Amino acid sequence: MFLHPLSDTSIDTFSVHPSTVVGILGLAGLYIWRVRRERRSPTPTQRAAFTTALVGMFLSLNGPLHDLSDYYLFSAHMVQHLALTFVVPLLLVIGTPGWMLRPALTVPAVNTAARWLTRPTTCFLLFNITIAVWHLPPLYNLAMANHGVHIVEHLMFMTTAVLMWWPLLSPLPELPRLAYPAQMLYCFLMSIPMSVVAIYVAMADHVLYPAYAAAPRIWGISPLDDQMIGGLIMWIPGGLFFYAVMTVIFFKWAARDADTVASAQVPA
Repeated sequence: MFLHPLSDTSIDTFSVHPSTVVGILGLAGLYIWRVRRERRSPTPTQRAAFTTALVGMFLSLNGPLHDLSDYYLFSAHMVQHLALTFVVPLLLVIGTPGWMLRPALTVPAVNTAARWLTRPTTCFLLFNITIAVWHLPPLYNLAMANHGVHIVEHLMFMTTAVLMWWPLLSPLPELPRLAYPAQMLYCFLMSIPMSVVAIYVAMADHVLYPAYAAAPRIWGISPLDDQMIGGLIMWIPGGLFFYAVMTVIFFKWAARDADTVASAQVPA
């Protein structure tokens, strides 16, 4: 049996899952501990980004979005996955100062692992392989049937998504960002694998995930239409998100070059 009975959950109530609260409080506690340990304070932007990431994580893993995702609609699950891979990790990286992480690099094994894990090719492969493998029907259906496996799936999504954002937003010079042109190429390439997975899901002529075929119907959406909508959500907003990031990178690159030219023209 994949889904809890309808009587066990309702989107009219705000469900809260203790495991998510423990994890979020653990992240918040670790952040506060590092601030006190280093006796330094993140910038207001960093604090706001990290706090928003934790709130976004809570709202994605609890309440109506969680219940729609787990018990009713595949398309809602795709919205949840986009939040957990694009929005929350992005804000976590923005919200974490480099000085908070730097002491860990003094451990040789951690330094070596971090340098390998944050290489652009490694980040690209780990994120996209994770997304592709977990959307294969055998593993996806296993996650729907087993809550522990489902937690592992979400943890892998968020962890590899943090790595995915690293070449664009690294707060540590020791683990540097890509140059702007390479960042744009990275974003373009990043949009391709998810589109392939999304097309596979959206264009399927049968229901890939039995959990949703057995789910109570909501809003009159059939299982196959729900699956197609979910694939389109992954495909279109997912792809456009990277193009939006590419646009931001382009303007930052152009602004930097303009500043360089202006500085060169200032008389000595």
